[in-house]
Amino acid sequence: MNRADNIKQFISEEQIQSRIKELAAKLNEIYKDEELYLVGVLKGSVMFMTDLAKRLTMPVKMEFVRLSSYGSGTTSAGKINAVDLSLPDLGGKNVLIVEDIIDTGNTAKFLVDFLNQKFKLKDLKFCSLLDKKARRVNDMQPDYYCFDVEDKYLVGYGMDIDGKYRNLPYIGYIEV
Repeated sequence: MNRADNIKQFISEEQIQSRIKELAAKLNEIYKDEELYLVGVLKGSVMFMTDLAKRLTMPVKMEFVRLSSYGSGTTSAGKINAVDLSLPDLGGKNVLIVEDIIDTGNTAKFLVDFLNQKFKLKDLKFCSLLDKKARRVNDMQPDYYCFDVEDKYLVGYGMDIDGKYRNLPYIGYIEV
């Protein structure tokens, strides 16, 4: 099956890069010269976190965790599977969690709670490329996000369906 046959472009590569540039400028103002740890949630956040990090001017350290709530389905299972939460000591550090999308909010809440319980952080903020409010089941809200999105199954720019389409430079949707 040709990906162009079943994926409709939703947010262009140019739109994504423009919003990331705006977000980076805001973060550069907030953190100035303070060290910032970016904690990305694998695998979906890789594209966003990399492009964001390239535009940050403060000292940046990048870390990753692996969490899963989808499996091979198209909707969140509601249960967080902590695959790998290995992190250095983040005590006293500025931490920005970087996610591709916040929908139910369960993964975000899990990670925020985990970091707050494990470390005495200087600052903890949550950043998501996409905010899908229609699917929220808790009061978790991102501190920063680039786009509000409808309740569609989105792929591309790090997001996948069964491991496919992460490499698309734009965000598309699949009608399921």
